[in-house]
Amino acid sequence: MSLSSASQVLQTVFGYESFRGEQQAIVEHLVSGGDALVLMPTGAGKSLCYQVPALVREGCAIVVSPLIALMKDQVDALKELGVQAAFLNSTLDWSEIRAVERDFLRGELDLLYIAPERLLGERCLQLLSQGQISLFAIDEAHCVSQWGHDFRPEYMGLSILHERWPHVPRIALTATATTHTRKEIIQRLALGEAKQFIASFDRPNITYHIVEKHDVRRQLLHFIREEHMGDSGIVYCLSRNKTEDIAEFLSKEGIKALPYHAGLDVARRAEHQARFQQEDDLVMVATIAFGMGINKPDVRFVAHIDLPKSVEGYYQETGRAGRDGLAATAWMAYGLQDVVQQRKMIEDSNGDEIFKRRSAAQLDAMLGLCETAQCRRVRLLAYFDQQIEPCGNCDVCLNPPKMWDGTVAAQKILSAVYRLFKERDQRFGAGHIIDILRGKKTDRVTQNQHDTLSVFGVGQDLSDSAWRSVLRQLLANHYLALDIEGYGTLALTEKSRAVLKGEEVLMLRQESERMASKSRNIMPKAKKPVISLPPEAEERFVQLKKWRLAIAREHEVPAYVIFNDATLRQIALNNPETLEDLSFISGVGAHKLDAYGEAIIEFLEEMQA
Repeated sequence: MSLSSASQVLQTVFGYESFRGEQQAIVEHLVSGGDALVLMPTGAGKSLCYQVPALVREGCAIVVSPLIALMKDQVDALKELGVQAAFLNSTLDWSEIRAVERDFLRGELDLLYIAPERLLGERCLQLLSQGQISLFAIDEAHCVSQWGHDFRPEYMGLSILHERWPHVPRIALTATATTHTRKEIIQRLALGEAKQFIASFDRPNITYHIVEKHDVRRQLLHFIREEHMGDSGIVYCLSRNKTEDIAEFLSKEGIKALPYHAGLDVARRAEHQARFQQEDDLVMVATIAFGMGINKPDVRFVAHIDLPKSVEGYYQETGRAGRDGLAATAWMAYGLQDVVQQRKMIEDSNGDEIFKRRSAAQLDAMLGLCETAQCRRVRLLAYFDQQIEPCGNCDVCLNPPKMWDGTVAAQKILSAVYRLFKERDQRFGAGHIIDILRGKKTDRVTQNQHDTLSVFGVGQDLSDSAWRSVLRQLLANHYLALDIEGYGTLALTEKSRAVLKGEEVLMLRQESERMASKSRNIMPKAKKPVISLPPEAEERFVQLKKWRLAIAREHEVPAYVIFNDATLRQIALNNPETLEDLSFISGVGAHKLDAYGEAIIEFLEEMQA
């Protein structure tokens, strides 16, 4: 069918006047029967790239999705648009599964979401062979890559789709893929002939901010109170115990927060996730078990209080903020101990040497992002082979760091490491080295007679915080390495020699007093691309959110499934008086106009009465 049909679907079903970016080219290619690999950032409209063709082409689209929460969320949203959608997963009982299967065989479904492990079962393959399939969509396609941050072994078998249905178009989609990951997706999914659509990875509405970790609970609390009080957000922690601790701490400080991790029972996880989806002011404190497939568009911040394992993982997790295009923040606190802990986890893992080298390289890239003196976004997108100009919306751009000649300081640290590393029977970490340089006669320093070393006390000109900063930058730029034989032990590298001999000048980033402060953690003020509402419109927006919440609870769906914040803001601003006026607002499709149009007009009239 022609693209005009796709445009009509976009307008009447989804309520959008036109496609964005590469969406039109992708839809046109898929509608005409071509295969596609789509790399598009979170919030850029990946789902529309297969949902629109699914409604244009004959048959039912099969969507491979890795998470149950994502399936339900997508299906609920599609049903609100009047689309015939369903899912098959372990939450359904036998009678519900049979009902979905019957609907598929009768041709009564437009989209069917299935988990990869279920799809690869012979029963499901036999079911699909009896129906008409319009296309296959493989969501979160990076899961097929062992280089990716979220490898799922079951994705490895999805090449069977091409083998069994060679004439059915396939689209693989992901928000995170380096060049290496992209090649692996193409190889493992047999997408060699697929057309590649690679959109910009940039999320300009997100402000990136990274600080040195001190008292991380207080730093996090200050950040939320000063920047995002009353907002929906996600706080990522490395351990299950920490999620419980931080959630309890925030709750006691008057911030509504819940924990989420794989150790909670299924019912409690489901309850917490449902509350997060439905409430506007809830903070979810979670491990990485939470997040993939979360479709909540109004998450205003994502915070990390532990260092992520990779740039890909960090990008994926921060991308859950600001999916509606409005201003959001990606905030992280990290310290040297995070690097030590991550490296220790890599060495203690059951992975082979290839896995360990790959994980170490990913950790090095993450450390480089944290310690960069250039624009965070430039460094972040360079990881995905994309070049941009400095963004003006990260902490480095908004508050440029001062640079200083750190050659002598680096020589002092490297000299201390050299002297300590010769004591092969003992291991001394960063804290001990800093104590020596600062001339502190701690019990460990005196017991080991390290107060007699020539480097003892030569670093009293710098604070502990400043020395930690120098250490982290030396690690990030490979002038130092973590010795894999000792927990937290520092070791020299090949690059160390030139600095020790004075053959290389090292310019380092200077930690400002504001960033180093334990009590203050002030965010730079950025220009935020929000829809500014005058007072009357702001009041309408607040009341419309209450109306939306009541409708959502009645329908047992998240509030944004009814209308997202951007659409509600536009309604509040325009104050439509007729259904025709309402129909011109982005996000108000034909089905939603029929379902909610008169109620909205009546609600607005009552507000003015």
